[in-house]
Order: sequence, then C-alpha cells, then structure tokens
Amino acid sequence: MQCENCKKNEANVYLTQIINGKKQELRLCEQCAKELNGFHSEASNSLGSAFTFQSILSGLMDYMSPSQHITKTSDLTCKNCGTTYSEFKKNGLLGCSKCYEEFNISINPVIKKVQGNIEHVGKLPKKMGKEIVEKRRLTKLKEDLQKAIASEEYEKAAEIRDQIKSLQNNE
Repeated sequence: MQCENCKKNEANVYLTQIINGKKQELRLCEQCAKELNGFHSEASNSLGSAFTFQSILSGLMDYMSPSQHITKTSDLTCKNCGTTYSEFKKNGLLGCSKCYEEFNISINPVIKKVQGNIEHVGKLPKKMGKEIVEKRRLTKLKEDLQKAIASEEYEKAAEIRDQIKSLQNNE
C-alpha cells in the first residue's frame, strides 16, 4: 500500500486513532511518519502534541494503573540515578537499569500485559545463546527440585539433583 502523505513510498507505519468513537487511520512511509507531528488535518488539532512512543507509554501507564496506585508511585525516585516516576511517565525513558527495580510495582504489570511476560523469552544471540539457555535450564531445574522436595517426591528430587550435577560438571 502506498503512503497517504507523499504517495511515493510503500506505507509501513499504520496509525489508528479513536476519538469519541470515531476511528481515523493513516498509512505512512517511514520518512513521512518521522516528519509528521501526529495525524494531519483535524486529527492533528485534536492531538495537540507529538505522537511518540513516549506518549503512548505514558498513556498505557495511566490506563493500566489504578489512579490510587499512581499517587503512591508518583513520589518514587530511583536511588541510583535520581529519576522520578513522574519524569518516567512524562518522557517514557528510565534513567538506569535500577529504575526497573525501583518502579517495578507500576512497570511490571504494564510490561506483562503488553509483552505477555516479564522476562525476555525471544531470540538469543548466537554466541551467547547456548550459555543463557543452560543458565535458564539450571535455574528451572533448581526450582523443580525445591518443588519436588516440598511435595515429598524424593525419587523425582534425586533425578533432578543428578541432572543439576550433570549440567554443573559440563560447565
């Protein structure tokens, strides 16, 4: 499909906006999408600001978090970098890796709903992939061992223990 703005390039960005039950769609090429500041015509007037990933993320945070929860978390500040939750909501960017731990009460439910899981389960790099898979497998076996012991399935626990030892000896 062709870009609705320049009518030259292939459209690969699809924007949909629903305001008061009225659906508007816009199909753009990557270049036109970067140049536009939201939808054109009456849609851009109703948006008023840039249609960015950060604005989408902020909207998701408001939509998926109960209002009483937002007031509790809006005072949170990362002890490592000083980023506040309010700043994160405003610009959609975390300051450091510790922000994920500091703001996890608010961030994790949104990540889980959007991605389906908190942990990355997608593609792995070829060079490091095998090592990561082995670590995940070892962690899973240790969890299974604890469950087997708790449920008093000692034969199963012994098998899992042997698998763990085998994996650890191969390292």
